[in-house]
Amino acid sequence: MIQKGFENLIAWQKARAVNKMTYELGQTSTSKRETVLEKQLRRTAVSISSNIAEGCGRRSKKEFIRFSDIAKGSCNELKSQLYLAVDVNHITQEEFEETFALTDEVSKAIFGLMKHLGKTK
Repeated sequence: MIQKGFENLIAWQKARAVNKMTYELGQTSTSKRETVLEKQLRRTAVSISSNIAEGCGRRSKKEFIRFSDIAKGSCNELKSQLYLAVDVNHITQEEFEETFALTDEVSKAIFGLMKHLGKTK
């Protein structure tokens, strides 16, 4: 299996960047109150990196792949929520495009990780 910790995985590093970016979304808003949408965006983003880390700590490649698949699903969930956020003017088009693009990179990195795990013995 992997000799390094989850912190060395590109997919986790990119997911960490998505976490930070997601927490910064909408901070230009004059409202000090955290909205339900902000909370959901953040929970979903955190789920991506958390599932990668949890999968890395599991005993088998099969479990690692399963948790990576869950993280990949969370990427799609976050993308869907970003569409809503831009549609209701919670975030700018620029914020949407930047966060969506990075989330897409995470999704591709997770897919590559899963592919690698499926090939290694």
